[in-house]
Amino acid sequence: MKKLIALTLSAIMALSVVGCSSGGKEEDNKVKIGILQQLEHVALDNAREGFVKALEDNGYVDGENLVLDIQNAQSDQSNLSTMSDRLVNEKNDIILAIATGAAQSVAGKTKDIPILITAVTDPVDAGLAESMEKPNTNVSGTSDASPIKEQIELMLRLKPDTKVVGLMYTSSEDNSVLQINQVKAILDDMNLEYVEQTVTNSNDVQQAAQSIVKKCDAIYIPTDNVLASSMAIVGSEAVREKVPVICGESGMVMSGGLATLGIDYYNLGYQTGEMAIRVLNGEDITTMQIETQKDYSYTINGDMADALGITIPAELQQYVVHAE
Repeated sequence: MKKLIALTLSAIMALSVVGCSSGGKEEDNKVKIGILQQLEHVALDNAREGFVKALEDNGYVDGENLVLDIQNAQSDQSNLSTMSDRLVNEKNDIILAIATGAAQSVAGKTKDIPILITAVTDPVDAGLAESMEKPNTNVSGTSDASPIKEQIELMLRLKPDTKVVGLMYTSSEDNSVLQINQVKAILDDMNLEYVEQTVTNSNDVQQAAQSIVKKCDAIYIPTDNVLASSMAIVGSEAVREKVPVICGESGMVMSGGLATLGIDYYNLGYQTGEMAIRVLNGEDITTMQIETQKDYSYTINGDMADALGITIPAELQQYVVHAE
């Protein structure tokens, strides 16, 4: 009897070991992709969703043959570092970094795991790649560089009497500083004056907006993470003084700006997801050109235009959007 019990227990233990082992192998057979998002706002959320949709459209579905580990640092540097360590230590096949701070954080943790980036304006200036054409690092992906000159021209079409442009941005965001320097050069060429108002975090936005709307005829805000999450505050102050705000991307427009000619972050994320498929198929990321979005689109906030008393030219009417 004792012998029979012992044999039975041995059989059960053997089956348990086999079960654990096969579960591990099943997990090992899945593609693992980590996502580090710098903070939560519409543009970055859209980029992430586009990326995941591109994976799905190419046969990689989370929970089936794909394991996604999505981390959101909410713009906290210690979170970025801790989450970067997690994604590297988990030995993901690819890591997606959304926005410059996230990209720099995770790139500082590994030179081996392929890193795809999106919502990064200048990957070379950010120290992530040697060149856009050939990164020569483990980092590639998509840039969200905006058509800044065309955005300023749009501003003048909507507010032709603009003489002084207010430049509002976050001083600690490298991408924002880079874009603003480009804007200044363009405004100098157009013989337009400008004033600057910087913020360091979202707590500064209301006071900064109240200040700058009194000093300018129109405001330009680049693709800036802090201000993207605070556009409702900026929009409220802009309406009070009847000052239009031209933004770097459409999500910011619909949250409180007037108009943009800019990036579609969902499409940009999708484009990055297609690059992930190429990496999974064996393409060398060190020679993979960093891409930009090929087509830009107008977005005009009809409710904001009404509140500001601005008449939209007939040729732009098709791009007017009203809140539901």
